[in-house]
Amino acid sequence: MPITIGIDPHKSSHTATAIDSSSLEEQSTIRVRASKSTTRELLDWAVGWPDRVWAIEGVNGLGYLLAQQLLAAGEYVVDVPSTLTSQVRLLETGSGRKTDQVDARAVATIATARTLPCAQVDDHSQVLRLLSDQRSEITQARRRTINRLHRHLRDLIDGGAPIHLSSKTAATLLVKVRPTTAVEIERKRIAKELLADLRRLDKAVAENRRRSREAVASSGTTLTDIYGISEVLAAKIIGQVGSIDRFPSADHLASYAGTAPIEASSGDVTRHRLSRRGNRQLNNAIHLAAHVQTIRPGQGQDYYRRRLEAGDSRKEALRALKRQVTKAIYRTMRHDRNQQLAPAS
Repeated sequence: MPITIGIDPHKSSHTATAIDSSSLEEQSTIRVRASKSTTRELLDWAVGWPDRVWAIEGVNGLGYLLAQQLLAAGEYVVDVPSTLTSQVRLLETGSGRKTDQVDARAVATIATARTLPCAQVDDHSQVLRLLSDQRSEITQARRRTINRLHRHLRDLIDGGAPIHLSSKTAATLLVKVRPTTAVEIERKRIAKELLADLRRLDKAVAENRRRSREAVASSGTTLTDIYGISEVLAAKIIGQVGSIDRFPSADHLASYAGTAPIEASSGDVTRHRLSRRGNRQLNNAIHLAAHVQTIRPGQGQDYYRRRLEAGDSRKEALRALKRQVTKAIYRTMRHDRNQQLAPAS
């Protein structure tokens, strides 16, 4: 009897529910603590169902470690998006009532009804994802530091500081400040501490860029051959996509990235709107690449202008271009994958 086991992962525990893949009849539920013995407890519990599939909500989130451990044990694991879980939970309970067991059953139900991407054993793409995530965290911290520094410079200097503030500019401005009150003395001291933080974060960004460049080069990808995709964007794209084998076609990748426009026609007016679904990090990387293509001469800009001449708005034309960029990314990653699998001559 084929069994699908849905898992609702948490920081301190995981709840697993097994259902019959054909009848959807619930077989058993177990809740295990997140510990060194978690995987062994789950495998011992599931030993009576040799024909099984594990469905985990968010294999790149709270379910990451468990998914990797199950894969290492030779199990078949699929990734279930949390957005689908909430929809199924609402349909099954009628109220959206949320419990771990209800969520685990919803995860299993989704896995029986849809073709979902398989979880992948960590590879080079995970290194690129870590670097990409680190860059996002550093740039966010840098932005917050600059905003705080701006606030103090505003109160120390007439006219404040330039909008695009750099550590060099901030240092030049601070040198000229001559505080006369206790408040101004403390404000300048804090500003100097923030300047030191900004310099440290600038070095961290540069180091991340260097490591990303090296990691992208060692991955053997040719994504950077696509106009508008830098090493930093290539790292983000590969990190978010993972193995291209997860996607049977470019359309599936576009759906995952949220670059497949949704039709919103009315009457005789045919139009499409932005899809807010999908992986937003991947969508952002594709958006940046498409934007570069619109402002620089090339095939991308030619396509964008043709869409405008055909009556599309700027947003519609950009969305159409993002879809074309997604297709190019899929073709390139598929080609790179085939090259890796080709036998050495």
